[in-house]
Amino acid sequence: MNRKSTPDLKQNRSLIAIQRATYMKKSNKIAMKLKTMEKNQIENWKQYSEIMQSGVLKLQSFSLDSRENSYPPFLYCSIQLRSMLHAVYAPKSCSISHSRIPCYQRPLAPARLRVSASLPEPNGVKVEFTPWLIVGLGNPGNKYHGTRHNVGFEMIDRVSHEEGIVLNTIQSKALIGIGSIGEVPVVLAKPQAYMNFSGESVGPLAAYYQVPLRHILLVYDEMSLPNGILRLQPKGGHGHHNGVKSVMEHLNGRRDFPRFCIGIGNPPGTMDMKAYLLQKFSDTERKQVDAALDQGVAAVRTVVLEGFGSRISRFNIGQKYKYHKV
Repeated sequence: MNRKSTPDLKQNRSLIAIQRATYMKKSNKIAMKLKTMEKNQIENWKQYSEIMQSGVLKLQSFSLDSRENSYPPFLYCSIQLRSMLHAVYAPKSCSISHSRIPCYQRPLAPARLRVSASLPEPNGVKVEFTPWLIVGLGNPGNKYHGTRHNVGFEMIDRVSHEEGIVLNTIQSKALIGIGSIGEVPVVLAKPQAYMNFSGESVGPLAAYYQVPLRHILLVYDEMSLPNGILRLQPKGGHGHHNGVKSVMEHLNGRRDFPRFCIGIGNPPGTMDMKAYLLQKFSDTERKQVDAALDQGVAAVRTVVLEGFGSRISRFNIGQKYKYHKV
């Protein structure tokens, strides 16, 4: 027997149908909005990627021969790229949060070096503008000035003088100076903790200035080399040097960072090693070390501007046979 629908049941069915149609329209609108948002995001990202690519091309095509502006090449490229990025809106999915702390309440800190680019020199050598951290190992205080264990400090002082980089800031338990060699930004550092705790300065400085491991140049004394002999290496072990051990510990045990060894010779006879390290050079040894420091400044400049290439290999060979008589 077929039952006829009552008026109330018909009304309920019609209401359900209307609600279903309304929900379908809303869901379609939401779906269309989502598609539109996705398209906008894709277009924004495409626009962003095009600008970044053009910025990279601009960096690569920039020539050091053009001196129309007064900016250094790395700063000029950064300004150009930044102005290009300001020309478009960021994608909607990006969120930028600003600190609510007033500028006058924020702690002051040295400006970080975040430059990273590579440009060809006129002579064809590729110069990398990633910052260098050059650290000399030694002990602080006048008591240790001029001793064998402090030749790392002396090399930093010599580089500071020749390149015009003033060491006038204390940061991470180290006396530092920020400047450049050529047009490559560098941070010179002399840890003010004692030799065995040098890593307490090197690790934080490398992290703060975002210096890659390959650009941390450690300068220290080396007893396995004759007095006044220099050696540059792209990596190596600690060689039972407590200062280098400390640095490696604070770089997560990594050893693949450059080092600049300055020979001080072995202690004579049965002389205590610690007494020998804390002893000052004789007059003859002092002359040899001073000459080595002069050569070391040129070697540091070569490493920073050209890296470990054929010139450094020839430098090491020349140092090895420097005092050999033919």
